[in-house]
Order: sequence, then structure tokens, then C-alpha cells
Amino acid sequence: MARDLPSTPSPAVLRRVAVDAAAGCVPALRAAFRAGPCVPTTAAHPSLKTNHHDLVTEYDRATEAALVRALTDAVPGSQVLGEETGAHGDPHHPLRWIVDPIDGTSNFTHGFAMFSVSIAAEVDGELVAAAIADPAAGQVFSSDHTGAWLADLRLSSPNTAVPPCPDSSEKASDAPEAAAVVVTDERPLAEVSRPAPDAALGEHGLNLVTSYPAGEALALEGSAALERFGELVRTYATVRRTVSGALELAYTAAGWADAALYVDTKPWDVAAGVHLLRAAGGTWVGGDHTTPFALALAPGRSAPTALRVLDDIIRTRLTAGT
Repeated sequence: MARDLPSTPSPAVLRRVAVDAAAGCVPALRAAFRAGPCVPTTAAHPSLKTNHHDLVTEYDRATEAALVRALTDAVPGSQVLGEETGAHGDPHHPLRWIVDPIDGTSNFTHGFAMFSVSIAAEVDGELVAAAIADPAAGQVFSSDHTGAWLADLRLSSPNTAVPPCPDSSEKASDAPEAAAVVVTDERPLAEVSRPAPDAALGEHGLNLVTSYPAGEALALEGSAALERFGELVRTYATVRRTVSGALELAYTAAGWADAALYVDTKPWDVAAGVHLLRAAGGTWVGGDHTTPFALALAPGRSAPTALRVLDDIIRTRLTAGT
């Protein structure tokens, strides 16, 4: 007898669930981050996962456990894939949440305010909704099938924002209300978003965010990785290393960054950001959210040098069999 598959809530409901779960983790993470040296050593002291670049704390584990509870309580039986504890839930359920409890753990442990809680909703392998909470800034980005938002402002382009339109096909009782989010600047996003770069400057007017080359890339590619990085630095107005893939994609979706280059990523690093970027009108070059190599472009942006560097990296890795 064929197995009856459980029904899955709509993308709009999944977005609200993700926002609620991500925002629910913000107070504890913000308090821990602000406490700094006063945080108990047993919780704050990081341990190593794969190497000294790859850290994990008890806050990563506790936050992931809280997310698993919140998401599976909201949609019983749904799967959760977490960075720290792997797979949870019914493997046959069509809905899978992809979560990174603290994307940017190194920043979190060193007092650098660039880390996030990242949640993507995937149905039958396709991303349908997302939420990215920035505890330090008090911001939550989210997206579903109708668009992308920063708090209650729609990201319709890098320089405009309008209030979200409710999904008339659903009742408010269909899902929990999204947790209240404090946005540090109450002006409309149209005022806080960066204007489009000067077209006359071409690529030289763009800012690029990337963690390439990380230690692993240097070990695999040697001096070629530094040469590629040098080309990026020479080409773009700025090249920034934030080490929080989800926030990089959120900023790119908002037009605050023009492009983001990804090498050796995992699904939990980028899944939520990929959906947010696409929902805001941006472009993800390189496949789906499971690809380890990709280029993200803000709406209306083009970065041919970064794309050429990415292609070169992929060819090098394929030749080396890595």
C-alpha cells in the first residue's frame, strides 16, 4: 500500500514559522554576545570541529536544539538538517528545514557583530521559504513565494521597500504570529539602502563579499588562490570578508553588497540566503543551494570578473579531483 504523505503548510505559513523560530533565539544570543568575557567559560569557550578555523560553542548546540523543537512542534514530523547535530524527524516527510544555529561562530566568539540564525524551508528538494535573524543588529530578513522582507518592509529592489501584502488565501490563525523584531533604524529601507553604483565605473564601483581564499582553498590551490584574490581586490571597489554566508546573502538581497563569491560551502551556509536573494530579484549563479561553488548577485548587478574567477576555481578543483 502506498504511504500517505503528510500535508505541508504553504510557503507563507512556513515563512512565519521560520521567522518565529529564528527571532525566538535572538534574546539569548544577544545577551550572550554582549556579556563577552562574563559569559561562563563552559558555555562560551569554543571547541574545534574540523580545524582551528571551524569553531563550535555550547550556544551553537543549544540554539540548534531550540530550533529543532520549535520547527518540529510547528510542523510535526518535518525533517530538520542542522549544521551541528545532523538530521532529525521523519525522513519521508516532504518538508525539510535546513538550519545554521550560529552562522559566523568565530565572529560570535571573538566579539565581532556579524553572525546570524539561518533557517530555510525545503519541500521535496525545492526551497520555498526562509528566515535569517541578525541578533546583533536586531534585524530579521525573510522570504516566501511572494517576495522578500526586512522586518515588515518588502525588498522589491535594492532601493525600494513596500509593506508586505498579506496572503488572502490564508487566515491569520493558520500559523503563529511572527515574533516582534527590533529594527535599529526605523527609516524606510528606501532611505537606508545603498544607491546603485555608478554605471560608468562598471565593476570598479561594486563591493564584493567573500571568504575566499580560506585555509582549505590555500592548501588545495596554493599561490593560485592568492593570485585570484589579488585580481578580485584590484577589480572591485571593496572586497570584504565577513564569514557569515547567510548575512552576506541577506545584504546582497538588500543591495547593501553587490556580489558574494562562495567556495566550499555547505547547504546550511547558504540555503536560507539563496531563497531570500532570489525572492528579492537577485541571481544565484552555479546551481542550487547544495552547490559548494556559486556567485550571488544583487538585483541588477553583474560581476564578470568574479564569475571568471569562480569558473577558474571550479576547473582547478575538477582537475585536481577535489
